[in-house]
Amino acid sequence: MKLISICPSNTEILAYLGLENNLIAVDDFSDWPSTIENLPKLGPDLSIDMDMLEKLEPDLVLASLSVPGMEKNVAELERRGIPHLVLNANSLSEIVEDLRNVAKACLIPDRGMKRAAQFEAFIEKMRLVAKNCTDIPACYWEWWPNPVFTPGQINWLTEISEIAGGYNLFNDVGEASVQTDWEDVRLRNPDFIFLAWVGVPYKRINPSLLMKRPGWPELTAIAEGHLHIMEEWLYCRPSPRLLEGALKLAKILHPAEYSHIVLPSWIDHT
Repeated sequence: MKLISICPSNTEILAYLGLENNLIAVDDFSDWPSTIENLPKLGPDLSIDMDMLEKLEPDLVLASLSVPGMEKNVAELERRGIPHLVLNANSLSEIVEDLRNVAKACLIPDRGMKRAAQFEAFIEKMRLVAKNCTDIPACYWEWWPNPVFTPGQINWLTEISEIAGGYNLFNDVGEASVQTDWEDVRLRNPDFIFLAWVGVPYKRINPSLLMKRPGWPELTAIAEGHLHIMEEWLYCRPSPRLLEGALKLAKILHPAEYSHIVLPSWIDHT
């Protein structure tokens, strides 16, 4: 099959299913695995060149609603009659379903079932360790600095925090993404702060900006040196790479308890 992905998380799902060699084009932000580097690029995920996409005559396009604004891509695929599959995972269980559904659409259902089972098994392995952690720190995740956006209850980062032996500071807000403010975060006083600013290159995230926020230098996380810059690609995309991020997080929160856990080869394979 000739496949096109117009979202990084979709590209990664295809790679975990062993289908990266079936890709004939991707969006500009797809950057993993390295084998896709020389593929034609169709533009940013919110400005896909649909004329170029259509000329490539794909058998299936993997679209996504994981980023606001993706709806127009789906509408255009429908208008042109281009075969497509739309993903929209907000939780780890929905990523499991995506693995199964993408594999089925690509005519390799058994491989999808295998990867889904491996994904669930690793989550459960981490969850068992988390149950034995006595100290459960509050984790504040920052997706955008001003205005502040952070994951809420209906989000994979709430689950990632839990299986890593912590909890999401905003797990009481029943939304996938929460817009809040600096004062709200200050009053909640997190034990750890994790910065993963979406769309900002990793090396350009500047934690010193937090020191200018009223009352923030006195936060527990900052006073105790628990401020971390995290890789957007390991925490902000609904793909199996989240498990790599989860283990990295766990070894920050509870290095001793998770010291024996290693990434399975199917996750750390490229």
